[in-house]
Amino acid sequence: MSSVISPGSSSNTPSSASSLITSTGIGSGLNIGAIVSSLTTAFGASQTNQLTNQATTLDAQVSAYGTFTAALDTLKLSLPALEDPSQLAGFKATVADKTIASATTNSNAVAGSYLLQVNNLATAATATSAPLSGTAAVGTGTLTIAVGNASTAISIDTTNNTLAGIAAAINSAQNNPGVTASVITTTDGSRLVLTGTSTGLANQITVTPSGGDGGLASLALTTVPAQDASFSINNFPATSGSNVVSKAISGVTLNLLQASAPSTPTTLTISPDTSSAQGAIDKFVTAVNGVLSSIHSLTGYDPSTQTAGPLNGNATLEAFQNQLQNILGKVTNAGGGIKSLTDLGITAGTDGSYSADDTKLGNALSASLASIGKLLGGTNGIATQISNLVDGYTKPGGLLDTINQGLQTGLSNVSKQQTALAAQLAAYSARLTAEYNAMDTAVALLKQTQTYLNAEFNPGANAGSGTSQSNTSLGSGNLGVSG
Repeated sequence: MSSVISPGSSSNTPSSASSLITSTGIGSGLNIGAIVSSLTTAFGASQTNQLTNQATTLDAQVSAYGTFTAALDTLKLSLPALEDPSQLAGFKATVADKTIASATTNSNAVAGSYLLQVNNLATAATATSAPLSGTAAVGTGTLTIAVGNASTAISIDTTNNTLAGIAAAINSAQNNPGVTASVITTTDGSRLVLTGTSTGLANQITVTPSGGDGGLASLALTTVPAQDASFSINNFPATSGSNVVSKAISGVTLNLLQASAPSTPTTLTISPDTSSAQGAIDKFVTAVNGVLSSIHSLTGYDPSTQTAGPLNGNATLEAFQNQLQNILGKVTNAGGGIKSLTDLGITAGTDGSYSADDTKLGNALSASLASIGKLLGGTNGIATQISNLVDGYTKPGGLLDTINQGLQTGLSNVSKQQTALAAQLAAYSARLTAEYNAMDTAVALLKQTQTYLNAEFNPGANAGSGTSQSNTSLGSGNLGVSG
Protein backbone atom coordinates (compact mmCIF):
# COMPACT_ATOMS: atom_id res chain seq x y z
CA MET A 1 0.00 0.00 0.00
CA SER A 2 1.22 3.44 -0.80
CA SER A 3 0.06 6.91 -0.07
CA VAL A 4 0.51 10.17 -1.87
CA ILE A 5 0.69 13.35 0.07
CA SER A 6 0.14 16.54 -1.88
CA PRO A 7 1.06 19.56 0.21
CA GLY A 8 -0.93 22.60 -0.48
CA SER A 9 1.97 25.02 -0.03
CA SER A 10 5.56 24.54 -1.26
CA SER A 11 6.86 26.63 1.67
CA ASN A 12 6.12 23.74 4.01
CA THR A 13 8.03 21.05 2.06
CA PRO A 14 11.03 19.33 3.65
CA SER A 15 13.20 20.23 0.67
CA SER A 16 13.42 23.81 1.92
CA ALA A 17 14.68 22.81 5.37
CA SER A 18 18.36 23.36 4.61
CA SER A 19 17.68 26.96 3.71
CA LEU A 20 16.33 27.57 7.20
CA ILE A 21 19.57 26.46 9.01
CA THR A 22 21.74 29.50 9.53
CA SER A 23 23.91 28.27 12.43
CA THR A 24 24.84 24.99 14.00
CA GLY A 25 22.39 23.52 16.49
CA ILE A 26 19.23 25.17 15.14
CA GLY A 27 17.76 21.88 14.03
CA SER A 28 18.78 19.76 17.02
CA GLY A 29 19.04 22.41 19.69
CA LEU A 30 22.49 21.12 20.64
CA ASN A 31 25.54 23.33 21.34
CA ILE A 32 27.57 21.76 18.57
CA GLY A 33 30.57 24.06 19.05
CA ALA A 34 30.94 23.09 22.71
CA ILE A 35 30.42 19.40 21.91
CA VAL A 36 33.05 19.43 19.16
CA SER A 37 35.49 21.36 21.33
CA SER A 38 35.05 18.91 24.22
CA LEU A 39 35.42 15.85 22.01
CA THR A 40 38.49 17.31 20.26
CA THR A 41 40.12 18.13 23.61
CA ALA A 42 39.41 14.63 24.90
CA PHE A 43 40.68 13.07 21.66
CA GLY A 44 44.05 14.88 21.90
CA ALA A 45 44.35 15.06 25.72
CA SER A 46 46.81 12.23 26.11
CA GLN A 47 49.21 13.43 23.42
CA THR A 48 48.80 17.07 24.41
CA ASN A 49 49.61 16.38 28.04
CA GLN A 50 52.53 14.17 27.09
CA LEU A 51 54.09 16.80 24.84
CA THR A 52 53.41 19.59 27.34
CA ASN A 53 55.09 17.59 30.10
CA GLN A 54 58.06 16.87 27.84
CA ALA A 55 58.45 20.57 26.99
CA THR A 56 58.11 21.58 30.65
CA THR A 57 60.73 19.03 31.70
CA LEU A 58 63.15 20.09 28.96
CA ASP A 59 62.67 23.79 29.77
CA ALA A 60 63.33 23.10 33.44
CA GLN A 61 66.52 21.22 32.55
CA VAL A 62 67.74 24.02 30.28
CA SER A 63 67.14 26.52 33.09
CA ALA A 64 68.82 24.23 35.63
CA TYR A 65 71.94 23.80 33.51
CA GLY A 66 71.97 27.58 33.06
CA THR A 67 71.96 28.01 36.85
CA PHE A 68 74.79 25.50 37.20
CA THR A 69 76.81 27.20 34.45
CA ALA A 70 76.39 30.59 36.12
CA ALA A 71 77.74 29.15 39.38
CA LEU A 72 80.74 27.72 37.51
CA ASP A 73 81.38 31.09 35.86
CA THR A 74 81.46 32.76 39.28
CA LEU A 75 83.90 30.13 40.52
CA LYS A 76 86.07 30.65 37.45
CA LEU A 77 86.27 34.40 38.12
CA SER A 78 87.59 33.77 41.63
CA LEU A 79 90.55 31.68 40.44
CA PRO A 80 93.01 34.02 38.61
CA ALA A 81 94.07 35.72 41.86
CA LEU A 82 94.96 32.29 43.28
CA GLU A 83 96.49 30.66 40.20
CA ASP A 84 99.52 32.98 40.07
CA PRO A 85 101.53 32.56 43.29
CA SER A 86 103.30 35.87 42.69
CA GLN A 87 99.96 37.68 42.72
CA LEU A 88 98.76 35.90 45.82
CA ALA A 89 102.03 36.38 47.68
CA GLY A 90 101.91 40.15 47.30
CA PHE A 91 103.51 42.98 49.23
CA LYS A 92 102.40 46.46 50.20
CA ALA A 93 104.48 49.62 50.47
CA THR A 94 103.93 52.12 53.28
CA VAL A 95 105.57 55.56 53.51
CA ALA A 96 105.56 56.97 57.01
CA ASP A 97 105.32 60.62 55.86
CA LYS A 98 102.71 60.50 53.14
CA THR A 99 103.36 64.14 52.18
CA ILE A 100 106.88 63.25 51.00
CA ALA A 101 106.11 60.26 48.77
CA SER A 102 103.80 57.35 48.05
CA ALA A 103 104.77 53.90 46.80
CA THR A 104 103.32 50.83 45.09
CA THR A 105 104.67 47.32 44.58
CA ASN A 106 104.63 44.60 41.95
CA SER A 107 105.35 40.88 42.02
CA ASN A 108 109.14 41.48 42.25
CA ALA A 109 108.94 43.25 45.60
CA VAL A 110 110.51 41.75 48.72
CA ALA A 111 110.10 42.65 52.33
CA GLY A 112 112.33 45.41 53.66
CA SER A 113 112.58 48.80 55.34
CA TYR A 114 114.32 51.88 53.87
CA LEU A 115 115.12 55.48 54.79
CA LEU A 116 113.96 57.89 52.07
CA GLN A 117 115.23 61.48 51.85
CA VAL A 118 113.92 63.73 49.05
CA ASN A 119 116.24 66.70 48.37
CA ASN A 120 114.34 68.21 45.47
CA LEU A 121 111.73 67.17 42.92
CA ALA A 122 112.34 66.87 39.21
CA THR A 123 111.13 69.96 37.37
CA ALA A 124 110.46 70.97 33.78
CA ALA A 125 112.26 73.83 32.05
CA THR A 126 110.53 77.19 31.43
CA ALA A 127 111.27 80.10 29.12
CA THR A 128 109.76 83.56 29.67
CA SER A 129 109.87 86.53 27.31
CA ALA A 130 110.52 90.18 28.14
CA PRO A 131 107.38 92.24 28.90
CA LEU A 132 105.65 93.38 25.69
CA SER A 133 102.37 94.86 24.61
CA GLY A 134 99.75 92.16 24.65
CA THR A 135 98.07 93.27 21.43
CA ALA A 136 100.96 94.74 19.42
CA ALA A 137 102.74 92.90 16.63
CA VAL A 138 105.96 91.31 17.85
CA GLY A 139 107.49 90.46 14.48
CA THR A 140 107.70 87.83 11.78
CA GLY A 141 110.12 85.02 11.07
CA THR A 142 110.80 81.55 12.45
CA LEU A 143 110.97 80.32 16.02
CA THR A 144 113.00 77.12 16.34
CA ILE A 145 112.08 75.42 19.60
CA ALA A 146 114.10 72.47 20.90
CA VAL A 147 113.43 70.24 23.90
CA GLY A 148 116.22 67.75 24.47
CA ASN A 149 116.91 66.10 21.11
CA ALA A 150 113.56 67.08 19.54
CA SER A 151 112.96 70.39 17.75
CA THR A 152 110.57 72.09 15.36
CA ALA A 153 110.50 75.34 13.37
CA ILE A 154 107.34 77.43 13.73
CA SER A 155 106.57 80.10 11.13
CA ILE A 156 105.29 83.43 12.38
CA ASP A 157 103.72 85.84 9.87
CA THR A 158 101.42 88.83 9.94
CA THR A 159 98.42 86.60 10.80
CA ASN A 160 99.85 85.34 14.10
CA ASN A 161 102.60 87.78 15.12
CA THR A 162 101.05 88.92 18.44
CA LEU A 163 101.91 87.17 21.73
CA ALA A 164 98.57 85.35 21.68
CA GLY A 165 99.09 84.38 18.02
CA ILE A 166 102.60 83.07 18.70
CA ALA A 167 101.34 81.02 21.70
CA ALA A 168 98.55 79.52 19.58
CA ALA A 169 100.98 78.66 16.77
CA ILE A 170 103.30 76.85 19.20
CA ASN A 171 100.48 74.88 20.86
CA SER A 172 98.98 73.78 17.55
CA ALA A 173 102.27 72.81 15.90
CA GLN A 174 102.07 69.19 14.70
CA ASN A 175 105.68 68.51 15.61
CA ASN A 176 105.60 70.30 18.95
CA PRO A 177 108.74 69.00 20.73
CA GLY A 178 107.17 69.08 24.19
CA VAL A 179 106.23 72.58 25.32
CA THR A 180 103.03 74.46 26.10
CA ALA A 181 102.75 78.20 25.52
CA SER A 182 100.67 80.76 27.40
CA VAL A 183 100.52 84.53 27.89
CA ILE A 184 100.56 86.10 31.34
CA THR A 185 99.81 89.78 31.89
CA THR A 186 101.18 91.75 34.84
CA THR A 187 101.62 95.45 35.68
CA ASP A 188 104.70 95.75 33.49
CA GLY A 189 103.14 94.16 30.39
CA SER A 190 102.44 90.76 28.85
CA ARG A 191 104.88 87.87 28.60
CA LEU A 192 105.05 84.70 26.53
CA VAL A 193 105.73 81.69 28.80
CA LEU A 194 106.89 78.30 27.50
CA THR A 195 106.73 75.30 29.86
CA GLY A 196 108.21 71.89 29.15
CA THR A 197 105.86 68.91 29.36
CA SER A 198 108.59 66.58 30.67
CA THR A 199 110.85 66.96 33.68
CA GLY A 200 114.58 66.29 34.03
CA LEU A 201 117.93 67.57 32.84
CA ALA A 202 117.49 65.85 29.49
CA ASN A 203 114.51 68.08 28.64
CA GLN A 204 115.99 71.61 28.54
CA ILE A 205 114.26 74.23 26.36
CA THR A 206 116.04 76.42 23.81
CA VAL A 207 114.32 78.95 21.51
CA THR A 208 116.06 80.48 18.50
CA PRO A 209 114.39 83.29 16.45
CA SER A 210 115.50 83.85 12.85
CA GLY A 211 114.49 85.50 9.55
CA GLY A 212 111.51 87.70 8.94
CA ASP A 213 111.60 91.32 10.05
CA GLY A 214 113.81 90.50 13.05
CA GLY A 215 111.10 91.46 15.54
CA LEU A 216 111.01 88.02 17.15
CA ALA A 217 114.34 88.78 18.80
CA SER A 218 112.48 91.22 21.07
CA LEU A 219 111.01 88.22 22.90
CA ALA A 220 114.37 87.94 24.70
CA LEU A 221 113.38 84.65 26.33
CA THR A 222 114.91 83.87 29.72
CA THR A 223 115.20 80.16 30.51
CA VAL A 224 114.94 78.41 33.85
CA PRO A 225 116.61 75.01 33.42
CA ALA A 226 114.92 71.71 34.10
CA GLN A 227 116.37 69.57 36.87
CA ASP A 228 116.41 65.94 37.94
CA ALA A 229 114.90 64.75 41.19
CA SER A 230 117.52 64.28 43.87
CA PHE A 231 116.90 61.82 46.69
CA SER A 232 118.65 59.20 48.76
CA ILE A 233 117.77 55.68 49.93
CA ASN A 234 119.47 54.55 53.13
CA ASN A 235 121.76 57.58 52.65
CA PHE A 236 122.86 56.49 49.16
CA PRO A 237 122.27 59.35 46.68
CA ALA A 238 120.18 58.87 43.53
CA THR A 239 118.65 61.01 40.80
CA SER A 240 115.74 60.64 38.41
CA GLY A 241 114.51 62.66 35.46
CA SER A 242 110.94 61.94 36.64
CA ASN A 243 109.26 62.15 40.01
CA VAL A 244 107.91 58.64 39.37
CA VAL A 245 110.84 56.37 40.17
CA SER A 246 110.56 52.69 39.27
CA LYS A 247 114.16 51.45 39.33
CA ALA A 248 115.50 52.56 42.68
CA ILE A 249 114.13 49.60 44.69
CA SER A 250 113.34 46.20 43.16
CA GLY A 251 109.59 45.75 42.68
CA VAL A 252 108.75 49.22 44.09
CA THR A 253 107.60 52.38 42.33
CA LEU A 254 108.08 55.65 44.20
CA ASN A 255 105.99 58.75 43.55
CA LEU A 256 107.94 61.71 44.95
CA LEU A 257 105.61 64.46 46.18
CA GLN A 258 107.77 67.11 47.86
CA ALA A 259 111.20 67.71 49.37
CA SER A 260 111.89 66.44 52.87
CA ALA A 261 113.07 68.71 55.64
CA PRO A 262 116.90 68.72 55.67
CA SER A 263 118.36 65.57 57.21
CA THR A 264 114.88 64.28 58.03
CA PRO A 265 114.30 61.08 56.09
CA THR A 266 111.00 59.20 56.20
CA THR A 267 110.62 55.43 56.45
CA LEU A 268 109.51 53.25 53.53
CA THR A 269 108.34 49.78 54.58
CA ILE A 270 107.70 46.84 52.22
CA SER A 271 105.68 44.11 53.96
CA PRO A 272 103.56 41.11 52.99
CA ASP A 273 100.06 42.13 51.88
CA THR A 274 97.86 39.52 53.53
CA SER A 275 94.64 41.52 53.15
CA SER A 276 94.39 41.08 49.39
CA ALA A 277 95.29 37.39 49.66
CA GLN A 278 92.71 36.85 52.38
CA GLY A 279 90.05 38.64 50.33
CA ALA A 280 90.86 36.50 47.28
CA ILE A 281 90.66 33.27 49.31
CA ASP A 282 87.37 34.30 50.96
CA LYS A 283 85.92 35.04 47.51
CA PHE A 284 87.06 31.62 46.31
CA VAL A 285 85.42 29.83 49.27
CA THR A 286 82.16 31.68 48.64
CA ALA A 287 82.23 30.68 44.96
CA VAL A 288 82.90 27.02 45.82
CA ASN A 289 79.91 27.02 48.18
CA GLY A 290 77.80 28.58 45.44
CA VAL A 291 78.59 25.68 43.10
CA LEU A 292 77.96 23.02 45.74
CA SER A 293 74.67 24.67 46.77
CA SER A 294 73.61 24.80 43.13
CA ILE A 295 74.36 21.10 42.65
CA HIS A 296 72.48 20.19 45.85
CA SER A 297 69.33 22.12 44.93
CA LEU A 298 69.29 20.95 41.31
CA THR A 299 69.96 17.27 41.91
CA GLY A 300 68.50 16.72 45.37
CA TYR A 301 65.14 15.68 46.78
CA ASP A 302 63.25 17.44 49.57
CA PRO A 303 61.32 14.80 51.55
CA SER A 304 59.37 17.43 53.50
CA THR A 305 57.81 18.80 50.30
CA GLN A 306 58.30 15.61 48.28
CA THR A 307 59.87 17.76 45.57
CA ALA A 308 62.77 16.66 43.39
CA GLY A 309 65.18 19.04 41.71
CA PRO A 310 64.99 19.39 37.92
CA LEU A 311 68.25 17.41 37.59
CA ASN A 312 67.53 14.91 40.35
CA GLY A 313 70.13 12.15 40.26
CA ASN A 314 71.97 13.79 37.35
CA ALA A 315 75.28 12.01 36.77
CA THR A 316 76.97 15.03 35.13
CA LEU A 317 76.58 17.31 38.14
CA GLU A 318 77.38 14.56 40.61
CA ALA A 319 80.58 13.73 38.70
CA PHE A 320 81.63 17.40 38.81
CA GLN A 321 80.97 17.54 42.54
CA ASN A 322 83.10 14.45 43.16
CA GLN A 323 85.99 15.81 41.09
CA LEU A 324 85.78 19.22 42.79
CA GLN A 325 85.80 17.73 46.26
CA ASN A 326 88.78 15.51 45.37
CA ILE A 327 90.75 18.59 44.30
CA LEU A 328 89.73 20.54 47.41
CA GLY A 329 90.96 17.68 49.58
CA LYS A 330 94.37 17.66 47.92
CA VAL A 331 97.47 17.43 50.14
CA THR A 332 100.79 18.76 48.76
CA ASN A 333 104.41 18.78 49.81
CA ALA A 334 104.58 22.57 49.90
CA GLY A 335 106.94 23.86 52.55
CA GLY A 336 106.13 26.08 55.48
CA GLY A 337 103.68 23.68 57.07
CA ILE A 338 100.93 24.57 54.57
CA LYS A 339 99.99 21.32 52.87
CA SER A 340 96.20 21.50 52.51
CA LEU A 341 93.22 23.83 52.76
CA THR A 342 92.74 22.63 56.31
CA ASP A 343 96.06 24.25 57.22
CA LEU A 344 94.55 27.55 56.02
CA GLY A 345 91.50 27.13 58.24
CA ILE A 346 89.28 26.12 55.30
CA THR A 347 87.14 23.11 56.24
CA ALA A 348 83.94 21.41 55.09
CA GLY A 349 80.94 21.32 57.41
CA THR A 350 78.42 18.52 57.90
CA ASP A 351 76.25 20.00 55.15
CA GLY A 352 79.16 19.84 52.68
CA SER A 353 79.74 23.60 52.50
CA TYR A 354 83.12 25.14 53.22
CA SER A 355 83.99 27.84 55.72
CA ALA A 356 87.17 29.78 56.44
CA ASP A 357 88.55 30.54 59.87
CA ASP A 358 89.75 34.10 59.19
CA THR A 359 92.04 34.14 62.21
CA LYS A 360 93.79 30.92 61.23
CA LEU A 361 93.90 32.03 57.60
CA GLY A 362 95.41 35.38 58.56
CA ASN A 363 98.08 33.73 60.68
CA ALA A 364 98.95 31.30 57.88
CA LEU A 365 99.20 34.13 55.37
CA SER A 366 101.53 36.08 57.62
CA ALA A 367 103.68 33.05 58.39
CA SER A 368 104.06 31.44 54.98
CA LEU A 369 102.50 33.35 52.12
CA ALA A 370 104.83 31.78 49.56
CA SER A 371 103.89 28.21 50.48
CA ILE A 372 100.20 29.12 50.27
CA GLY A 373 100.84 30.40 46.78
CA LYS A 374 102.35 27.04 45.85
CA LEU A 375 99.41 25.13 47.33
CA LEU A 376 96.79 27.16 45.46
CA GLY A 377 98.62 28.27 42.32
CA GLY A 378 101.17 27.03 39.84
CA THR A 379 100.81 24.12 37.43
CA ASN A 380 99.48 21.64 40.00
CA GLY A 381 97.89 24.08 42.42
CA ILE A 382 94.33 23.67 43.64
CA ALA A 383 93.10 26.77 41.82
CA THR A 384 94.75 25.72 38.55
CA GLN A 385 93.25 22.23 38.72
CA ILE A 386 89.78 23.63 39.42
CA SER A 387 90.17 26.08 36.54
CA ASN A 388 90.98 23.19 34.17
CA LEU A 389 88.02 21.20 35.52
CA VAL A 390 85.61 24.10 35.00
CA ASP A 391 86.94 24.73 31.48
CA GLY A 392 86.22 21.12 30.52
CA TYR A 393 82.56 21.71 31.36
CA THR A 394 81.98 25.30 30.21
CA LYS A 395 84.19 25.85 27.15
CA PRO A 396 82.54 25.98 23.68
CA GLY A 397 82.03 22.40 22.60
CA GLY A 398 82.50 21.25 26.20
CA LEU A 399 80.23 18.94 28.14
CA LEU A 400 77.61 21.52 29.15
CA ASP A 401 77.54 22.95 25.63
CA THR A 402 76.90 19.48 24.21
CA ILE A 403 74.16 18.79 26.75
CA ASN A 404 72.47 22.12 26.05
CA GLN A 405 72.49 21.47 22.31
CA GLY A 406 70.80 18.12 22.95
CA LEU A 407 68.13 19.77 25.10
CA GLN A 408 67.50 22.44 22.47
CA THR A 409 67.12 19.71 19.83
CA GLY A 410 64.64 17.96 22.11
CA LEU A 411 62.62 21.17 22.54
CA SER A 412 62.61 21.69 18.77
CA ASN A 413 61.32 18.15 18.21
CA VAL A 414 58.57 18.61 20.79
CA SER A 415 57.57 21.89 19.16
CA LYS A 416 57.30 20.14 15.79
CA GLN A 417 55.17 17.38 17.31
CA GLN A 418 52.92 19.98 18.95
CA THR A 419 52.47 21.72 15.61
CA ALA A 420 51.62 18.42 13.93
CA LEU A 421 49.18 17.51 16.73
CA ALA A 422 47.48 20.90 16.44
CA ALA A 423 46.96 20.30 12.71
CA GLN A 424 45.62 16.80 13.42
CA LEU A 425 43.19 18.11 16.03
CA ALA A 426 42.07 20.91 13.71
CA ALA A 427 41.24 18.33 11.03
CA TYR A 428 39.46 16.14 13.59
CA SER A 429 37.45 19.14 14.82
CA ALA A 430 36.49 20.07 11.26
CA ARG A 431 35.30 16.50 10.56
CA LEU A 432 33.21 16.39 13.74
CA THR A 433 31.72 19.78 12.97
CA ALA A 434 30.72 18.63 9.50
CA GLU A 435 29.14 15.43 10.87
CA TYR A 436 27.22 17.27 13.56
CA ASN A 437 26.05 19.90 11.10
CA ALA A 438 24.82 17.14 8.80
CA MET A 439 22.95 15.59 11.71
CA ASP A 440 21.56 18.98 12.64
CA THR A 441 20.29 19.49 9.07
CA ALA A 442 18.66 16.04 9.10
CA VAL A 443 16.93 16.78 12.39
CA ALA A 444 15.68 20.09 11.01
CA LEU A 445 14.21 18.29 7.97
CA LEU A 446 12.52 15.70 10.20
CA LYS A 447 11.01 18.45 12.31
CA GLN A 448 9.65 20.20 9.23
CA THR A 449 8.20 16.91 7.98
CA GLN A 450 6.61 16.38 11.37
CA THR A 451 5.11 19.84 11.27
CA TYR A 452 3.80 19.22 7.75
CA LEU A 453 2.23 15.89 8.68
CA ASN A 454 0.63 17.35 11.77
CA ALA A 455 -0.89 20.04 9.61
CA GLU A 456 -2.20 17.49 7.08
CA PHE A 457 -3.64 14.89 9.47
CA ASN A 458 -4.64 17.15 12.35
CA PRO A 459 -5.85 20.37 10.73
CA GLY A 460 -7.68 21.51 13.85
CA ALA A 461 -4.43 21.79 15.78
CA ASN A 462 -3.53 24.96 13.89
CA ALA A 463 -7.03 26.45 13.69
CA GLY A 464 -6.39 28.88 16.45
CA SER A 465 -3.33 30.17 14.74
CA GLY A 466 -5.29 31.73 11.91
CA THR A 467 -3.63 29.58 9.28
CA SER A 468 -5.90 28.71 6.37
CA GLN A 469 -6.48 24.99 5.85
CA SER A 470 -8.52 25.31 2.70
CA ASN A 471 -5.63 24.44 0.44
CA THR A 472 -4.49 21.30 2.22
CA SER A 473 -5.11 17.98 0.65
CA LEU A 474 -6.30 16.48 3.93
CA GLY A 475 -8.80 19.30 4.52
CA SER A 476 -10.40 18.88 1.05
CA GLY A 477 -10.62 15.13 1.38
CA ASN A 478 -8.13 14.57 -1.41
CA LEU A 479 -6.17 11.86 0.29
CA GLY A 480 -5.71 9.08 -2.17
CA VAL A 481 -5.05 5.57 -0.90
CA SER A 482 -4.36 2.60 -3.14
CA GLY A 483 -3.33 -0.88 -2.38
